[in-house]
Amino acid sequence: MKMHAYWAGLLTALFFVSASAADLDRAEVEKRLAKADAAHPADLRRKELTDLDLSGLDYKNADLWGSDLRRSNFSNSDLSGLNLDLSVLSKVNFSNSNLSKTSIFGVHVGSANLSHANLSDSRFIGIMDRANLSYANLSHARWGADMKNQSMGLMRASLNNVNFTGANLSYANFDRALMRYANFSGANLQNAVLFGVDLSGADFSNANLSGADLTGTTLEDTDFTGADLAGTRFAGIKDKSKLKGISQSKHLDAAIID
Repeated sequence: MKMHAYWAGLLTALFFVSASAADLDRAEVEKRLAKADAAHPADLRRKELTDLDLSGLDYKNADLWGSDLRRSNFSNSDLSGLNLDLSVLSKVNFSNSNLSKTSIFGVHVGSANLSHANLSDSRFIGIMDRANLSYANLSHARWGADMKNQSMGLMRASLNNVNFTGANLSYANFDRALMRYANFSGANLQNAVLFGVDLSGADFSNANLSGADLTGTTLEDTDFTGADLAGTRFAGIKDKSKLKGISQSKHLDAAIID
């Protein structure tokens, strides 16, 4: 089964699940959170929580698995360590929120606002095209394809046209992700793993790529103007002159090109 067919079927199923779920307002959500603890999490599982202002709340003791959170505002909230698998998150606002160590698998987060969010050590597989992750913290994030679980076809992160301006992606793993036309200007990708990533049209101007692994990447029309390439690995690049802006990059002599 091809990847796009899998996601289409999954999202269709999620629509029907969420359509039958009960609606809750902010007051009811706050009431459930107030009563919750680690042993008895707030039951928000598979709930329809669309178009709500749910900002500034502590969700660490909440169960949001499979919930429909489209277009809702979770800014300045603490969702650290949560399992958000199979939730619907398109156009959600997670700006300035703590999503460290979260699991976000099989979801649609398209056009979401995650600017300044903490996503360190998180796990993500799904669609996040056109999202805003400017100045977000993705250090040690594990957003690479799970090569041990590919019975449904290649399941990976789709991050096309994402805004990573000024973001911290150091030591993050984006193995085989789709990152076409992503904006990494001024971002920190020190020691990041970009193995097999499609970076067509991506902008790395003034980014820190020192120690990053770009083995097997697609670099058509990818801009490296002003990027720090000390120790950056470019395997399989036969003609570095074809890399856009490479002559204006920093520490090109210390890049590993073979």
